Amino acid sequence: MKPGIYAGIGIVALAILVGIAIWLRSTAGVQAFIARYPGEAPLPEGAPVGLPGWLGWQHFLNFFFMLLIIRSGLLILTTQKPDSFWTRDNTKLVKTKGDPVKMSMNHLIHFSFDFLWVINGIVFFVLLFATGQWMRIVPTTWEVFPNALSAAIQYLSMNWPAENGWVNYNSLQVLAYFTTVFIAAPLAMISGYRLSEIWPIKGEFNNVFSIRIATVIHVSVMVYFLAFTFVHVFLVFATSVVNGHGLFGNLSHTFGAQEHAPLLGFIWFAVAIVAMAAAWVLIRPVFIAPVAGRFGKVTTR
Repeated sequence: MKPGIYAGIGIVALAILVGIAIWLRSTAGVQAFIARYPGEAPLPEGAPVGLPGWLGWQHFLNFFFMLLIIRSGLLILTTQKPDSFWTRDNTKLVKTKGDPVKMSMNHLIHFSFDFLWVINGIVFFVLLFATGQWMRIVPTTWEVFPNALSAAIQYLSMNWPAENGWVNYNSLQVLAYFTTVFIAAPLAMISGYRLSEIWPIKGEFNNVFSIRIATVIHVSVMVYFLAFTFVHVFLVFATSVVNGHGLFGNLSHTFGAQEHAPLLGFIWFAVAIVAMAAAWVLIRPVFIAPVAGRFGKVTTR
């Protein structure tokens, strides 16, 4: 089935959901439900207000590394016959037993950015819990679930919930961020590790957690990240307009780390887009080979 057909089916399905949501909001029961659960669950006592500067940098680096991981992953999936390979030189890297690992340049690029993404993730986790920011993206009350349903109905009915991300995310955002950070990211790391040449486990466990299963998980997580990124970026701009913050209002939170600094946020966002666009073009074996050659041997076979 062609991508255009999938897109058409998706548009029709979305139109149907919007129609259902608009009808639901006209009923007394759903109106009472939304009045009781406006879409935002209360935060725990002591939850921080605002977004610190380090979160803005983490946001950019995570986005940057994820983009290049997806880029290199697509190169792996679409390249039937790699034109170059890299063999690790044990005299230039950490010495290990056994034969040097040989992989395509696309795999090397993918694993290299995987490593940087994991390191960035470790820093993120440490700062997240050290500063209390975890309370903003981890559900701490069962009220998050009816509020998430309420927010979903409000979004689909085109009468969106109030946006106050500087203080508290709506519950649908909380569940999306929690899923991304604590479920999707670990699944991506574990399945990617299973697919790598450095997977150390042998024996029966490999039959349970097979390469086929790991591939399905890894590709599914990639699709989830693509969908999350598309929706996330769309809503950053759309909610700014709908809630009267201006076209670039939310960028002051995510990139400027200030409540009201849309120009600063937009400048940093523009710099980030330029950097990611340049990296998307340059992340190819022909450009990476000179760097890879410093740590191993680059060949065409």
